[in-house]
Amino acid sequence: MRVGSDYIRGPLKCSFYSCEKDAEMIIKKLFVSSEPYSEQLKRLLVINTKDCLDNSNQKYNEIVKNTSIKELIEGKYITLVPRVKLKEHEEIKSYIILSFDNFIPTSNPEYEDCTISFDIFCHPDYWELGDYRIRPIKIAGIIKGLLDETKLSGIGTLQFTGMRQIIVGDELMGYSVNFQATHGNDDNLPGEE
Repeated sequence: MRVGSDYIRGPLKCSFYSCEKDAEMIIKKLFVSSEPYSEQLKRLLVINTKDCLDNSNQKYNEIVKNTSIKELIEGKYITLVPRVKLKEHEEIKSYIILSFDNFIPTSNPEYEDCTISFDIFCHPDYWELGDYRIRPIKIAGIIKGLLDETKLSGIGTLQFTGMRQIIVGDELMGYSVNFQATHGNDDNLPGEE
């Protein structure tokens, strides 16, 4: 009789683990290495006023300067968990939910495609920024502009596949920006290298 470990020959391979590397690369690209767009994205997430993009406002400049990636993640402005929790008496926020979905094999068994989605949610009272600018569309535009055709951990580049509107209810609505990525089965399970 064979036991489970007898069936394993060599390290297990799985492209799913590239999501960890990709999430880190995406967050750094969006919030660190892409000035002035990184700063604009922070402003759109953490400052819920019509004039959030006003660079002459020193108060806003300080808020953006002092908001780290760690604070964006801990404050749930950007998250990998597909849930937005609205707490009573909490300041209204804008959110980006980063998700990896729809893993499917390609014609080459060594590779898999997946969808990387950015679900952008904003309270409708804070959508309008003036001059026909809409907060969730500005956020979506920055994400698309910074990530379309960029290289992550997989082969090839991210390919923009579309954007659609999302309405959760009266309190949150926004857009989902989607990209296709291709990953190889070169990621070993942790501890199996």
